[in-house]
Amino acid sequence: MDALAKRLQARLAELDSGHDARTEASGTVDLDQARTGRLTRMDALQQQAMAQASNRRAQLEKQRIRGALQRIESGEYGYCLRCEEPIGVGRLEADPSVTFCIECARAED
Repeated sequence: MDALAKRLQARLAELDSGHDARTEASGTVDLDQARTGRLTRMDALQQQAMAQASNRRAQLEKQRIRGALQRIESGEYGYCLRCEEPIGVGRLEADPSVTFCIECARAED
């Protein structure tokens, strides 16, 4: 359990350290037509959209990690939020922030 908590905390710190770069890349794109060509502007807009999507994914992952850390603290970690059965150790090792056992995750899809 301690090893999984440390992995979660390390990943959270990693996501927090990359926050500034993701935020800067997802900012407003300068579309000065006199300085940049059409393809360059399109590329800049595409890069902005990709950075914004990356930022959203990072925020969702941070929420999942914080939830897992709270469940560890409260003693509820490792149990499926739907059926309340234990989540397999291998599944938790693959992704320590999972909230459903494999059966419930399959049913969710």
